[in-house]
Amino acid sequence: MAHPIPKPLRGWLLPLAVLALWWWARASGWSDSRLLVSPAEVAERGAELIASGQLWTALSASLGRNLIGFAIGAAIGLGAGALLGLSRWAERLIGPSLHTLKQISLFAWIPLLSVWFGLGETAKIAFLAIAAFFPVLLNTVEGIRSVPSELVELARVLRYSRWQLLRRVVLPAAAPSIFAGIHLGLIYAWLATLGAEYLLASGPGMGGLLVAGREHFEMDLVLVGVVVVGLVGYALNSAAGWLEARALAWRGRSVANY
Repeated sequence: MAHPIPKPLRGWLLPLAVLALWWWARASGWSDSRLLVSPAEVAERGAELIASGQLWTALSASLGRNLIGFAIGAAIGLGAGALLGLSRWAERLIGPSLHTLKQISLFAWIPLLSVWFGLGETAKIAFLAIAAFFPVLLNTVEGIRSVPSELVELARVLRYSRWQLLRRVVLPAAAPSIFAGIHLGLIYAWLATLGAEYLLASGPGMGGLLVAGREHFEMDLVLVGVVVVGLVGYALNSAAGWLEARALAWRGRSVANY
């Protein structure tokens, strides 16, 4: 039996229902609070921000620092994860310290970073790098250590060098876990971007836009920011999923191709 709602539209069911309820609550007079603005007011304010360039300025600032912080954190996480995954000596030496640091709440780093780096870009980027670092680190270590021992033994029988073992066996086997960590790191970095901008309120960004709306009780501005942040997060998640699927497309091929 065919489903009455087409598959591409099923994901829109809940957002449209919430939008309809929101519109009805305002239009019917059920709530006339200043804190509940209408969807039309939010759309109008969004159009104003786009026309003035204010939205693009804030969004580009947030995305820029997000990608820089993510790139730094992911690069260090990949390097440290590979070291810990491949070296038992490194695991015994620095593993306990890293496993202790990962237990610290992400936002607990903000007071320390603000003292070290102030409230500027350096503190924000350091915070985002920390947010991206741990997911990438942990998934890289897990991926490398989960490589089946049978594959390693087979590579030794074939007399692979250490470099060939790493390139042809370890990295392909660990790639799904590594890419999952990168995917998570990108999402965590975007969430941390808003937190950093909100708590380290200095300079342009979507967090600054939300702070301005809150301080002036401009709920249309706040809701524009919330909607944009959600859409960007969805876009980043979709892009990361697409890139991950493309990069790991070889998993669907025959092992004879390798």
